[in-house]
Parts: sequence; structure tokens; C-alpha cells
Amino acid sequence: MEHTRLGRTGLQVSRLCLGTMTFGLQRDEPTAVAILDRAAEGGIDFLDTSDAYPLGGDLTTRGVTEEILGRWLRGKRDRFIVATKCFAPTGPAPFDAGNSRKHILAAVDASLRRLQTDYIDLYQLHGYDPETPIDETLGALDDLVHQGKVRYVGCSNFLTYQLVRAIGRSETLHLARFDSVQPRYNLLFRQIEREMLPFCGEESVGVIPYNPIAGGLLSGKHSRTAPPPEGTRFTLGSAAEAYQDRYWHDREFDTVDVLRELAQEAGVSLVTLSVAWVLANKAITAPIIGASRPEQLDSSLASAGFTLDDDLKNKLDECTHQYRMGDAPR
Repeated sequence: MEHTRLGRTGLQVSRLCLGTMTFGLQRDEPTAVAILDRAAEGGIDFLDTSDAYPLGGDLTTRGVTEEILGRWLRGKRDRFIVATKCFAPTGPAPFDAGNSRKHILAAVDASLRRLQTDYIDLYQLHGYDPETPIDETLGALDDLVHQGKVRYVGCSNFLTYQLVRAIGRSETLHLARFDSVQPRYNLLFRQIEREMLPFCGEESVGVIPYNPIAGGLLSGKHSRTAPPPEGTRFTLGSAAEAYQDRYWHDREFDTVDVLRELAQEAGVSLVTLSVAWVLANKAITAPIIGASRPEQLDSSLASAGFTLDDDLKNKLDECTHQYRMGDAPR
């Protein structure tokens, strides 16, 4: 497994990051442990989680994923780069969510307890909070860095202008700057190529994209003639509607049919091809991969050793060009 720098920092992370958002609901703890073990065996030392996980849960399940990860990390915490996030509601009160100083300071302490650690390598805002001045948010994150609770800071699900403004304000105020961003990116969603990826490349902001196989649609195993299978993200609690809206459409299935043929010609699985395509973009630091079972990680792990030739990459770019321009009306 190759390693690369996270943005402009000196921190080295594996070229693939393991996402844990299914741990504790979609997958039980023994399965989660087996997936973590397999990822570590494959050379992954970069782990991503959130206080909002597991995906598809509610307030009663918030933080369960961090607890599972914390138990697994006992005795080996120093061998892994741990990234977590705050923003989503973790309680019933209005101040139990968002990016206010109050919520950030409370949320980081709660994550530290659940992860059974005294520091977080990368602390990220899970979303943009229009109700809180960005200066207040950045000031709170800067305090966490100076306190030693957090090593680096980043964000997730920010629009490009929100990322640009946040970095501009942190530089003006001499505060800790976002060293990474976590956007959605895959062959079926390429909008960030227009502005975000060029900006991140120029300003040395690490990019840790999620959904590299489009919630599983780019596994090529789903059928448009059957309802979404139970146990997948397309049927998972509060996440089902969002994932179906993103990907479960005839246009996407048509594209998957073409991509499946290209993968067969290349002699690799569609998962390997899809993740390798994300890795091929020079602005990308480490795609976030996941699995329902340990053996499912193998196809994603194989992407780290598969290099797209120019001809194949051009074909992939051409047949998915429409996804650079935004979603078509439905």
C-alpha cells in the first residue's frame, strides 16, 4: 500500500481510507472487527468515522460506530490515522448540532471518550452551518489544535465557495486551516472536477472522497428490474431515500452497463476499475472505501495496484462526461 501526504501537511496516510459508517447498524461489531482486520492486513492505516454514525440511524444510535472503533484500536492506536467529524445532531436540544463553539467543544470530548484516545488525527466538520459565523467555527477548531486534542482539521460536504471562504478567513485570522475536504466523487458524480478539485490542487488541500463506488451501484450487481436489495444502503433506514435519489435511476443503470463492459475488457472488477479511476485524479489523496463483508474489500484494495492506461481512462471519462455538468432533470 502506497502512502501520500495529506494536503500540504507532513502527515502520511495510506492511499485508501477505510470508511466505517455501516458499523453498528448495517453491520454488527464482529463483522466490523473482521473488516477492520482485513483493511489493516491490506495496508490501510487511515480510518474515517463520525459521531453521526452508523449511517441510517437516529439519535439513539449516534456514536455507536466510534465506540466500536475505539474498542478495536485498543493497544494499537499509534499505528493508525483516525479521522472523525461533528455537525449532525447528537441530542434533542438546538445546541446539540451544528458548528458553534459550544457544540464543537462538547462533540470533540464525546468523540475522544468513545474512541478511547486523547487525540484525533483529523477532525472534520461534517457539514456547513449557515447559522454559525465561520470565524467562530474556525476559532474553536484552532483552540482544539493548540490544546493537542486535534492534530489537523478539515471539512466534509462543503460547497467550493464555502471551502474557499473558510480557508481565506483562517489565513486572514492566522488560525488552523482546513487541510482536507471530503466530497462525494465517483464515475456517476463528477461535479467537483469543475471547481473544487482544481482549487484543492492549487492550494494543496487534501481530498478524501466518499462514495467511490456510488453506494454500491458501481459494483454492477444491482438490477433495475428488481427493487433495491434489503441490507444495502438503498434500503437502509434514514439513508435509503438519499441513496436512491442519488443513483437508482435508468440513466445510472445505463452507464453501469457500459462501465461493466469496460471492466471486463480490462480484466478487473467494476469496483476495482471505479476506485482506480478516482485514484487516477492527481488531486485525490485517498478515496474512502467500505465493505459489507471482509472479502468485499479485496476488489477495492486491488485498485491501489491497478493503473489505468490513458486509453481506458479516456473511455471512462467520455462515457461519464454528463456527470460533470450536474444531475439531469428527473
